[in-house]
Amino acid sequence: MRVLHTSDWHLGRSLHRVSMLDAQAAFVARLVAVVRERAVDAVVVSGDVYDRAVPPLAAVELFDDALHRLADLGVPTVMISGNHDSARRLGVGAGLIDRAGIHLRTDPAGCSTPVLLPDAHGDVAFYGLPYLEPALVRDEFEVERGGHEDVLGAAMDRVRADLAGRPDGTRSVVLAHAFVTGGAVSDSERDITVGGVASVPAGVFDGVDYVALGHLHGSQVISERVRYSGSPLAYSFSEADHRKSMWLIELGPAGELTTAERIDCPVPRPLARVRGTLDELLDAPELARHEQSWIEATLTDALRPDEPMGRLTERFPHTLSLVFDPDRAPEDPDVSYARRLAGRDDQQIAEDFVTHVRGVGPDAGEREVLREAFDAVRTGGAAEGTAREVAR
Repeated sequence: MRVLHTSDWHLGRSLHRVSMLDAQAAFVARLVAVVRERAVDAVVVSGDVYDRAVPPLAAVELFDDALHRLADLGVPTVMISGNHDSARRLGVGAGLIDRAGIHLRTDPAGCSTPVLLPDAHGDVAFYGLPYLEPALVRDEFEVERGGHEDVLGAAMDRVRADLAGRPDGTRSVVLAHAFVTGGAVSDSERDITVGGVASVPAGVFDGVDYVALGHLHGSQVISERVRYSGSPLAYSFSEADHRKSMWLIELGPAGELTTAERIDCPVPRPLARVRGTLDELLDAPELARHEQSWIEATLTDALRPDEPMGRLTERFPHTLSLVFDPDRAPEDPDVSYARRLAGRDDQQIAEDFVTHVRGVGPDAGEREVLREAFDAVRTGGAAEGTAREVAR
């Protein structure tokens, strides 16, 4: 059986205020084409279909279009909710949608009830474990205390018990949305730490033939049978070096992985991180390859240059993020600005802050404005003129 594993669509998400909806639509088109052209038998989507619990209408319409196109192909699709999704909203109409071959699994209580899909060698049981927030599902799994490992372990105990009662030779696929130990994180995943622990060991999933993971945005292999597909698009500059893809997995007659192939997703525009002084970034010939990329620029100028974004966009018109990180000698006290706050009064901290962000300290007039402002706050009588000066 050929299974196409994807996750973390995050429909409705933007990248630094740039809408990704067209890119997400291109991904859906690519997904449908792969299903058709590669004779895929089942599609699995391991959570975070949407980027937030109440997605924008355009994202809902794209999801609706994706479901119709997959249903028209007659290829079964199994989906679970992730930590970004509203399980209740995503699961509305699940019973009816089941009849079209789209199987939404958003209720933790149903994690041991598989979707059974047959092929020439018998049934493959697909178990959908939606994102399990420990505080919300402890009663369901009779776990009085504990975190992700405890509730996922209890859910997998139910899966293994159900699988043990099925005919010999029944193969198994588990969909789960979790942070598994050994996975590499990026900046665009929402933290799911509970009690100081976010990750669960891969051994939690022992006993099944393939585990289709979601949550982490980089495609990665935890073990031969435990994999993340990653997100189909880059949603932060920490993913600039990711190869965005889906896994095309083929399960053999005994549940062995006969193939595991990465299928590339469309790239709307490459991402690049560049670093240097403003003049270096504007003049460096080796950066010509990034001129049409989405850019995160880190400026290392000792003093903040005038109109840096406007000047950068003349060469890099798709600059989305500008970071200031001045190069300073290790002995420069401003390198460890945060350490310098201890034991200093408000006036000193404010003056240090001006120095930190601007590169030079306040002059005598600016120091007097700061002093008047602090005095006004302390006495509760901030004058309008002083407020205007501080704002300026």
